[in-house]
Amino acid sequence: MGMLDGKVAIVTGAGRGIGRAEALLLAEEGAKVIVNDVGASRAGEGADASPAEQTVQDIKAAGGDSALNADDVSSWKGAASLVKQAVDTWGQLDILVNNAGILRDKMSFNMEESDWDDVIRVHLKGHFAMSHFAANHWRDRSKAGEEVSGRIVNTASEAGLFGNAGQANYGAAKAGIAAMTIILGRELGRYGVTVNAISPRARTRMTEDLFGEMAKVEEGKFDAFAPENVAPLVAFLASDAAADVNGQNFVVFGGSVWVMEGWKAAGQVSRDDRWTPKELADAKSTLFATRDPGLPPFTF
Repeated sequence: MGMLDGKVAIVTGAGRGIGRAEALLLAEEGAKVIVNDVGASRAGEGADASPAEQTVQDIKAAGGDSALNADDVSSWKGAASLVKQAVDTWGQLDILVNNAGILRDKMSFNMEESDWDDVIRVHLKGHFAMSHFAANHWRDRSKAGEEVSGRIVNTASEAGLFGNAGQANYGAAKAGIAAMTIILGRELGRYGVTVNAISPRARTRMTEDLFGEMAKVEEGKFDAFAPENVAPLVAFLASDAAADVNGQNFVVFGGSVWVMEGWKAAGQVSRDDRWTPKELADAKSTLFATRDPGLPPFTF
């Protein structure tokens, strides 16, 4: 018996890396899985169905049930078609794992308009489009009197939590996903749906330049950067055991999982009248008494 027996899941971007590992483990835990991937390059160019087909074959070879989908989740039409496929194939949808993404890192002064638009579209719009149609499915079932246990697991990033030079497009999209996770959690909780996000550190096509030699596998040692390390957290969040976990963001790396806490007040100055710019300058040391006024560190 798996933790996800009887569940129907969609994993976007499941042809390679983290998405593939997630799809394989969800299936191992008993879920029927639609493997979605357009098969584009890291920059979002071209199409190749073979990686997603391999994931489907591997799930079936292990005794699971899986289906292939190559729709573009960043389009309203593609997202609607993908949710419809899950419902038409297995009668319902229970789990949505939003993982698909592309990368076009450039400094802000070198970035082209298409670099910005395409990254925001695939990551942020892709997450929302899929969530929109999944939410409609769950809301309709709930309003019909059915008991719903829906799960959305989004993929944010530490680049969106802390900021990383050269990733204005990617970081902005991921920060938007982190905020959207909380918003969707507030909206959908009444229908029996939870929405959480992960910010994974793992070796993928999108992180090979970032981690480089640091992520090299050492023989005989635990591979902390393996994408498979991320999947157990996703499977847990997709299960009924996580019914009370909603609107949370987790950093996961190797064998460590951190639950993150968002923006909160770290310093304050108050008065019963309007401040002048000079007065605020004079009060700067009080406002930043417990916080460095410079750029925050990238990691925690």
